Amino acid sequence: MDVTIVNMNGDEVGQTSLPADIFEAKINVGLMHQAVVRQMANSRQGTHKAKGRSEINRTTAKMYRQKGTGRARHGSRRAPIFVGGGVAHGPLPRDYSKNMPRKMRRAAVRSALSVKAQEGDIILLDELSLSEAKTKEIVAVRKAVAGDNSALVLIPDADTSVQRAARNLPDVKALLASYVNVRDLLAHDKLIMPVATLEALNSFLSVETFEAEEE
Repeated sequence: MDVTIVNMNGDEVGQTSLPADIFEAKINVGLMHQAVVRQMANSRQGTHKAKGRSEINRTTAKMYRQKGTGRARHGSRRAPIFVGGGVAHGPLPRDYSKNMPRKMRRAAVRSALSVKAQEGDIILLDELSLSEAKTKEIVAVRKAVAGDNSALVLIPDADTSVQRAARNLPDVKALLASYVNVRDLLAHDKLIMPVATLEALNSFLSVETFEAEEE
């Protein structure tokens, strides 16, 4: 698949071909859904906690005498039916993390990248370099190449200027290519990346690389 390369002003400067095994992979919706569910589950802390009746610090004295009042035979103010009592079947700390084989995770990312390529939402830059780590700098680039669409900016290596410039924008996210994930890819309208990012993606997403690692 051929894609136009533009500069930071949005002017066409060339063309290149996207790796077919990454950007023309079979689109597996179920696999992408599983990857997103796993990612969201793994981000949960699981520190929620409610006190049961045995953990409530209230008097242990019987509320009132057993017989003769015409009322129910209650024995504890810590029962869940009373205000200030314990919670019945309340949440307890737990681990929400889910496992997913690396082969499936990478296949899900290839599916998401293929969706972006198929819909024409990939924007390749000849380079991405900001003179200052200013929000207005990344806003100007986004507007020139992607309009007002939300954008995921994939960079090959850590770039403090780009990462800090995008930090204050709710609809722009700068991410290292090695951290690419299905949730961020699908949550943004456009995928903006320098040409150098293709090599970084190819280094761990290509089928040949994965097969070599398996051996």
